[in-house]
Order: sequence, then C-alpha cells, then structure tokens
Amino acid sequence: MRKTYFTRKTLVALSFAFLYSFVFLFTGYCLTANKNVILKLAQAILHFQPITSGATFIFIFLILVALYVVVGVAAILYERRFAIVNGKKPYSFKMIMFYILTVLACLALSFGVATLIVKIANVDILEAYRFIGQTLLISLIIYLLVVAALVGVLLFVVNFILIDKPFRFFKEEDMPVIQDEEELEENDVTSNFDKKATSSSMGASEGMLSEMGVRKVEALDDREKVFPALSSMDEEYDGYAVEEFESDDVALDELCVNFRNYLAQKHGLYYEAEAIRFWISGLATSHFSILEGLSGTGKSSLPRYFAEFVGAQLLFVPVQATWRDKTSLIGYFNDFSKTYTETEFLLGLYHGNYNPDMIHIYVLDEMNISRIEYYFADFLSVLEYPVEDWKLKIMQLPFGFIPPAKLMEGVLQIQENSYFVGTANKDDSTFTITDKVYDRAITIDFEERNEPFSVKGEVKPIKLSQSKLKGLFDEAKQVESARMSAADFAKLYKVTDFISEQFDIIFGNRIQHQIEELVPVYVACGGKKEEALDLLISRKVISKIEGRFEEYVKGALKELLALISATYGTGVLVRCEKTINSIMRRL
Repeated sequence: MRKTYFTRKTLVALSFAFLYSFVFLFTGYCLTANKNVILKLAQAILHFQPITSGATFIFIFLILVALYVVVGVAAILYERRFAIVNGKKPYSFKMIMFYILTVLACLALSFGVATLIVKIANVDILEAYRFIGQTLLISLIIYLLVVAALVGVLLFVVNFILIDKPFRFFKEEDMPVIQDEEELEENDVTSNFDKKATSSSMGASEGMLSEMGVRKVEALDDREKVFPALSSMDEEYDGYAVEEFESDDVALDELCVNFRNYLAQKHGLYYEAEAIRFWISGLATSHFSILEGLSGTGKSSLPRYFAEFVGAQLLFVPVQATWRDKTSLIGYFNDFSKTYTETEFLLGLYHGNYNPDMIHIYVLDEMNISRIEYYFADFLSVLEYPVEDWKLKIMQLPFGFIPPAKLMEGVLQIQENSYFVGTANKDDSTFTITDKVYDRAITIDFEERNEPFSVKGEVKPIKLSQSKLKGLFDEAKQVESARMSAADFAKLYKVTDFISEQFDIIFGNRIQHQIEELVPVYVACGGKKEEALDLLISRKVISKIEGRFEEYVKGALKELLALISATYGTGVLVRCEKTINSIMRRL
C-alpha cells in the first residue's frame, strides 16, 4: 500500500515557503533599487547600508538563497511524511538530526555556490554577506506583516460567512446559556443516537423532559473525544485517500490455478478447482458470500488465505449469540461517556474509505449463531442498491458537530472494495438461514474433505488491487461466447418453470441477474457454463425443496431428475442431481 506524500498540511507549508521566497526576492530587489519605500524605511529604522558594487551578482546570490529555502522546506516535509508513512516518529532524535542536516546542506549549497559566483565577479564578499543578512531580516519583518494581514482578512471573511453559526472554540459547557426565546427555538435540536443500551434513569429523565415540552440537546465534545479511533485514522492519512494500490498483471484462470496451488503448497489445504472458481467468480456477482458446511472443512481458511495471497485487508469478526441489531457490528453512542463505542468492524469500513483500491474482506465467523436478519439487516438492504448508494447511517449528529472526515452527516460510505463473507455451520446450535439471506448471497457448500494433490514449482503471493480485479470481471463479462445466450436461458427455463409449477418456488429476477453476472466470469476462471449453472441452480432453487413432505413431492422430484437429464444430459448438472437424490432419500 502506498500513502500519498502530498497532503493538505504539506502543501500549505510549502505555499508559505514559496511566499517567503517571493517576499525575500522582492525585498532584495527593492534594496538594490533607488528611492522606494522599503529602502527608505530600512535606512531610517535599521540603518541599512546599501551595496556599492556588483548588484547583479549579489541578486543572483539572493535567487540561490530563495531557491534553497523552498528546496529545504520541501525536503524536510518529505522526510517527515516518509517517517509517518513508514511508521516512524517524525520528531524522534534521528529524524530531527535529518532535518538539521538538510538545513545545513541547503545553507552550504546556496552560500557555497553564491560565494563562488561573487568571487569570480570580484565583488566584496563581506559586503555581499552583510547585504544578504540585512535582506533576510527585513524580508522576515515584511513577511510576518503580510501573513498577519492575510490571517486577519481570512478571519474576517470566514466569520462573516459563518456569522449565524455557533462558535465552537470554547467548550459548550463554558458558553453562556441562551435566554432569548427566539434563539431557544432555533437551537431546539433533537439528537437521536443509535444506542446499545440506555439506563432507566435516563429514560425517566427524557420522559419528564418530553412531558414538559422541552427537547434534550446533546452536548458533544470534539470529534477526537467522541470518535478517537476514527479521528486518529484521519490524522494518519491527513484526510486524503490512497487512490492507487499496487497490482500484478494476472488473468482470472491463472489467479484460480495459482491460488489453489498456493493453498495446497503453503498451508496443506486442498480444494476442488470448481470451489475456487466459484469463490472468485462469486465476488463478481455479489459482495456477500456464505461458506456453509461441516466444521473443519476449510470454510474460514478460504477467505483468510485468499486475503494473504492477493495482499487484501482482512478482518475476522466472531459472531456472538447475543447480537440483536447492527450496533453489535458498527458500535453505538454511549450516553454516559458521550463517546461513540467504535468496533473493529467500523474501523475496517472506515479504513476502506481511505484505501478504495485495496480489497477489504470482512469475515463474519459462525454468522448463523445469531439470526442474521437481526444484526446484518441494514447491510443486506444496502448492498442491493447501486454502489454510490451503499451508505450506512452510523448516528444522528447534533447541529454544529464536526464529524470525522469520512463520516459526513453521520453516514459512512461502504466502498466497492468491501466483500462480506459469512461462515455457517450446520448443527443444532445455530439458526436456520432464511431464503431472504440465501437469495442475496453466493453460497458455497463444504461437505467433505478433498484429496491431496502435489504442486510443482514454488507459488508466491501476488498483489491484486480492487480496480484490477473489477477490470478482470468486466472484461470477462464482455466475452460474448461465455455469456448466457437465448438458447441457454431456454434450457434453464424448462427446469425452473417445472420447479415453479410443481413446488411453487419462483425463479426471480435477482437469481437470473446473478446467473448473467457469474457465468461468464466462471468461464473466464477456467470452468464451463454448465458447472456454474449447476452450482447456482442447486443452491438457489432446488435446495428450497428441502423440508417438503407432501405425498406428491417424491414423484415430482423423479420427474425433475428426468427433465434435467433430458435437457442437459445425465451427469452434467452433478450437484443438482445429488441434491435431488439426497432429498428423495429423506422422504
């Protein structure tokens, strides 16, 4: 990951250096000219002694000094950002020595070259140095006066524009109480915060205030105290997102093969090629995946080592049985401490905003140990929208509160680089995952351990950015021969229409869209259309027949099995046939 060296702070500091260099040169020009205000003031107040010869060469001296002022400031700013980017303290003894050496080097270069030029021109060196010293002093005084004037004008303009808004320099408890009735009505703001829990005493107090017709106004401290971790991340990145993430040139089929071999060689994990292809092509279809199956079959390892293989950011979140709403994931505002309880999950989403080109994977481990619709409902809904509308309400901010940089108006943008993965066990300790959740996710079943295989040659991790991955997906979807044709859909509709008529299971637009998105990417990963359809139909449609025990079900399943064989051929849709036979055995 690369962080930018050009931040708002560094550019402001550099602009001040440019301004001083300009003032320095302007002052030197005035002091070498005849009859001007600056020269007269310098002679009257500071007893300035004008130069007697070699004005042109001494002005070259001035230019070199001005140039190295800018170069020196730029070098120090770069060294400071270099320390921050590499996790070092910018004001450690070692870094301070670097800053001092930079200043000395600039002084030596500027004065050394200038002295050489002055000597060649046969100008009095002492007179040149005296002139430079006087110019530095006079220009510094003028510079301070100019900066003071600019700050004064800026303060006037800003405060005039914001004249009707509250002044937040003092703490709110130190500000005078508003007595004017009209002002009280204007500042009557209701602040509703997402809470994890509230005390009975607080509830009683709010009830009394409500009966009195007075609304409660939350008094919040600075954002550094309300959101300490988010504000710390703002400071780390200086409010600027890292726009580009390093990426290797790789094709989808190569990515699947290398990742499968990497798992086998480095971690002793063996997956079917179809599972790896379905995992990667599933990322192109939905940003929510479910890895389901028996314990110990590699559900958690797949996203963990994929993140390791491609250099993605990974966050594992163990789901708790007590989770009942979204505050378990993204935190809540604490009424007593007046701070927001920030979770690792929230910090991960926030980090994704500063690194939009880095893949972020969030694994909800054992996600069905609590009801998914309770704590993940907001995400299920938001991920159905266009990417620009993936916005999550964190909290309602009070009027005048300045939030962290990426939490404008209390809303957090979920970036397209975010992929949510849930692992789910099938046992009596977990809740059943509903069709609403399954329909929105790409589900992969892990039913048995796979056979080991050998790998030739060493397989190394790669770098894969979000933009590169999305580009590979988009490129795959444009290949006409890999996309679902009218003939392909005609065959598919024969099966799905029969299922709809016999079992009242609807083949909706969402599933059709997922098929259109996934199939060409799966083919680009090295698979076949029928394999992708087999995985989707078995999980999205046929699996919904489980739990039916009516008399007609077994006969209808036999007819469905025969229809699949007649349409696609026997042994083509293997998973569908296996799922149907498994259901019939339990009837």
